[in-house]
Amino acid sequence: MNLNITDWTIVILFFIILITIGIWSSRNAGKSYNEFFLSGRNMPWWLLGISMVATTFSCDTPNLVTDIVRQNGVAGNWVWWAFLLTGMLTVFVYAKLWNRSKVMTDLEFYEIRYSGKMAAFLRGFRAIYLGAFFNIMVIASVSIALIKISGVMLGWSPATTLIIAAVIVVFYSALGGLRSILFTDFFQFSLAMIGAIGAAIILTKTETAGLSSLFADPVVADKLSLIPNLSNTDMVVSLLVIPIAVQWWSVWYPGAEPGGGGYIAQRMLSAKNEKNAMWATLLFNFFHYAIRPWPWIIVGLISLTVFPDIASLQQAFPDMNPQYIHHDLAYPAMLQKLPHGFLGLVVASLIAAFMSTTASQLNWGSSYIVNDFYVRFLNPNATQKQQVFTGRLTTVILMIFAVLFALILENALQAFNILLQIGAGTGMIYILRWFWWRINAFTELAGMIVSFMVAIAFVVLKKFYGYDPSETFKIITGVGITTVAWLLVTYLTKPADDKTLRSFYQRIRPGGPGWKKVVDKARLEGLELQKASELKWDVPTGILCMMLGAASIYSTLFAIGEFIYGNIPLSLMFATISILSVYLLTKYWQKLRMD
Repeated sequence: MNLNITDWTIVILFFIILITIGIWSSRNAGKSYNEFFLSGRNMPWWLLGISMVATTFSCDTPNLVTDIVRQNGVAGNWVWWAFLLTGMLTVFVYAKLWNRSKVMTDLEFYEIRYSGKMAAFLRGFRAIYLGAFFNIMVIASVSIALIKISGVMLGWSPATTLIIAAVIVVFYSALGGLRSILFTDFFQFSLAMIGAIGAAIILTKTETAGLSSLFADPVVADKLSLIPNLSNTDMVVSLLVIPIAVQWWSVWYPGAEPGGGGYIAQRMLSAKNEKNAMWATLLFNFFHYAIRPWPWIIVGLISLTVFPDIASLQQAFPDMNPQYIHHDLAYPAMLQKLPHGFLGLVVASLIAAFMSTTASQLNWGSSYIVNDFYVRFLNPNATQKQQVFTGRLTTVILMIFAVLFALILENALQAFNILLQIGAGTGMIYILRWFWWRINAFTELAGMIVSFMVAIAFVVLKKFYGYDPSETFKIITGVGITTVAWLLVTYLTKPADDKTLRSFYQRIRPGGPGWKKVVDKARLEGLELQKASELKWDVPTGILCMMLGAASIYSTLFAIGEFIYGNIPLSLMFATISILSVYLLTKYWQKLRMD
């Protein structure tokens, strides 16, 4: 073990604080479903925004970024940077719509938007599909990183690591519900950022002769560009063109769902009002894309000079199972070089990152299973205490299965690509269902099933026939086949009935040409669905705000990067673009209709 008494004292203190927060939050959590899963719907934007970014900051995230940087350079991060466009669309278009819906979970949406038995089936099916299957996969992918960190830092076996972590995270998430998770997220994110930034600074001083020397190293120099090498067509297409042109709107991915959803929607539904929902999501995107990546990128670049390839990692950790030795192991391998005291802080921060994500996933997943399956189909008359008890029991069961699945996967990038492929082609459904009356429950079911079958087909082709095309080809193929399938199903099946469509329109007030047929038909029957104040559709303004917001955050990301690289003129140029984008954004944001 590499931790000394000082390190262990810091780690133990961290656990004591977590447990204290969980016990404190449990006072109200057991009162009702609303308290346990939505913390009373009165949370402020800053707490919700930090919770969102803490949930997406797991211990596998720096490993993933390190993996990407080592293999594809800094520009390789466009595979997830592109999802900023999705995030900005959620901020300026969908956050207020979700808050207006007043549903308990985003799956409850199905029975206010669609009608008939298929709407109910879809709600129940998605509750199990997302709440159990998808949720378990995400937690398992997060757990891989924890296995590698504990293997490098503590010498623990995968089973020991996961059992200890599971017991602690289940304790405070099941005890205190979402309120506990929100407050622990705030504490854990602060600790995680201190650890990540501090590690980058210390390793720069101890493992290099300074940043300028690091960037001049031939092993690192060709990894620094913020955009792919334009002379390499394949890389430009796979790392930039596809993510920007196709991936962000067409692929469903947890935390970056087109149209909002999952634990992001859960946080928006917990906000005091529409304004708090929007500000929370904006804060999340700013921290997630503009601020957080650079400490990990720096450590990833340094790791190339210390562990230039997989063989060097294998040599450094001969006792570790070869299953876990991939490029993403380089991040925890570098942390091993930190001085005692700070080493304990970093280990605690990575455990914090794991727990913030896992606790949120467990609470979100159990909310689906309780509200959208157990109460909806098995026990409609369940008392509030029965619902909370079922939520706590589900939390435990989900964690057990996630631990078992974690022992199968090998690295974070593998899990990331699997999740992208399974969601390929479904994203546009989640965008259009708010603004096009013709989308129905069969549309969503077809998209989900076809995208999953395409993903499985690629797995079968690789395993039995040795055919393994590029991830770009897989994504494009998945998007194409899935989109054609759900469009055909949409036109071959009936839309939701008039009563449901009209009720949804009056509740959400989405506006736009996609609802014109419904609004006009109701008017002919003497029912006015649209108020005079809603005649001007503000979604085009929201999309403009989305583009300005994205420009501001991307410019901030580049400004920080160029400053670190020592390119001050370029840094100032991007900073100026960011400031100008924010100025224009404040002008147009005021024009958005808010309740």
